[in-house]
Amino acid sequence: MQVAKLPQAKKRFGQNFLVQPAIVTRIVAVIAPRPGDALVEIGPGPGALTQALLAAQAAATRPLRVIELDRDLLPNLHALAPAERLQVIAGDALQVDFARLAAEAGEPLRVVGNLPYNVSTPLLFHLLAQKDAIVDMHFMLQKEVADRLAAGPGSSAYGRLSLMVQAQARVELLFPVAPGNFRPVPKVDSAFVRLSPYRPSRLLPELLPHFSRVVSLAFAQRRKTLANNFKGVLDGAMLEALAIAPSARAETLDFATFVRLAEALAQKGATS
Repeated sequence: MQVAKLPQAKKRFGQNFLVQPAIVTRIVAVIAPRPGDALVEIGPGPGALTQALLAAQAAATRPLRVIELDRDLLPNLHALAPAERLQVIAGDALQVDFARLAAEAGEPLRVVGNLPYNVSTPLLFHLLAQKDAIVDMHFMLQKEVADRLAAGPGSSAYGRLSLMVQAQARVELLFPVAPGNFRPVPKVDSAFVRLSPYRPSRLLPELLPHFSRVVSLAFAQRRKTLANNFKGVLDGAMLEALAIAPSARAETLDFATFVRLAEALAQKGATS
């Protein structure tokens, strides 16, 4: 990895550049890129991971594509490899049509990146909305966010983010990453995660809005019971009919139970 003098990180972009070669090597090892992969990197920064991915895909049959919002970093990225090996997309990943990128590649995408922590959650939902165009995602995230993604019932980290992501993708916490691996050094720990969209989906597309609503309501006030949080939407008798105690709290319910609640809400809407 040959990163030139690091550029000045810009706070407005949430930049913390990955600078530790050993971590970059470990990331590439778990991604295990193959020559035919349609790889897309979000937020390449100075290009530490970009260079490692290019080296790992020396026999690639399509270019590595990188998406960078900071225009001051673009000249350095363009200099890393010829256009037939590296395509630099200047812009905001939140505005990128990943389904179109997959269509252009003729293959679903493998998306990787050291995500800016201030926009990581919106980016995840933007990508999951296009999950049919994605094989897997490997991201560096704030550890607190990674823990919430992977959390299960009974955990204080378990909540709306856990369920909405787990409804659409399998989440794997791969390894923690200490702050000293970045410049500037962040004030939080990080973790590297893998998200693999479910095929087929765990939820029917038409059920997702109802699932989202019951999850949002259930966790609206974590300390309140389901009967209180669902007041006016699903009453105690309906909860009991689903074998769910009205006195229970959201963090005690597993994914399957939230699916039953979503189905009940959908049925109620169909008959009301």
